[in-house]
Amino acid sequence: MDPFDSLLRGVHAEGAAFGRSVLTPPGALRFTDGAPLTLCVPMRGEGWISHPDSDKPRLVRVGEAATVRGPAPFVFSAEPRSSFAPGELRDVRRGHTGTPGTDRTDRLVLLVGVYHVRGLVPQRLLGALPPVLVVPDEQDCAPLRDYLDAQLDAARPGRQVVLDRLLDWLLVCTLRDWFDQPEAEAPGWYRALSDDTVGPALRAMHDAPGRPWSLASLAAQAGVSRSTLATRFTALVGEPPLTYLTDWRMTLAADMLAESTATVAAVARHLGYADAFGFSAAFKRVHGMSPSAARSRSSNGRKTN
Repeated sequence: MDPFDSLLRGVHAEGAAFGRSVLTPPGALRFTDGAPLTLCVPMRGEGWISHPDSDKPRLVRVGEAATVRGPAPFVFSAEPRSSFAPGELRDVRRGHTGTPGTDRTDRLVLLVGVYHVRGLVPQRLLGALPPVLVVPDEQDCAPLRDYLDAQLDAARPGRQVVLDRLLDWLLVCTLRDWFDQPEAEAPGWYRALSDDTVGPALRAMHDAPGRPWSLASLAAQAGVSRSTLATRFTALVGEPPLTYLTDWRMTLAADMLAESTATVAAVARHLGYADAFGFSAAFKRVHGMSPSAARSRSSNGRKTN
């Protein structure tokens, strides 16, 4: 498993709003749900995404896919506009992605997937994305659009599960294609995955974060000396190997404390700490609070939602 795999495991379409909307100029959809991530795929025609954190609307054509990072509301319109009249906007909220219409050649047909994700692990991925990104469908992504469109009209058992999985696949393709573009400014860990020295060490940490890793054992995974790994890792990722490992463990720990009933000691052991005291010290250093305080805050947050 590599960091990209690890971070995407917490981003799923299961239970997400999913649908197809048809717009005629000057119609527009206003997304107001505050979702962390929205995937927009034109099936016919082209449209523009207007986002408060982008200086101008972004054009998205057939054969391209766009993701929009939340929680700020945004507008997907059938024509570029700086402002919209109330009658031109349809609000899109949780569980609803607009109303289907008759597919005519002068209309924009838009496929939408909305992701509601929780936890710090996927936030590490979302934090590396721009507010709006647009990429063309590449070899392994292009066939998905037509198949997704057909599945939306299907009434066979398991339809929602099929749609969820296909949408996950399309999102992975879209993000991977984006990070591979020079202008993407991909995070250091993504660029380092293809490095013969750093890649094996990164995968080892994500495969088994609870192993008692040392610089020597990580260097052995890469087949290089400790000094070579430390120098190369820091240059590509932006921090030393063991600092990265601690930060990744504490990200996992925060989600485990929020989502499970495991004791602090059990979480510590799972992540490779011999005792809860050392684990708690590292957790407070990274998150600014004790594990117990983090769990209490998470619990209170769930009660108020």
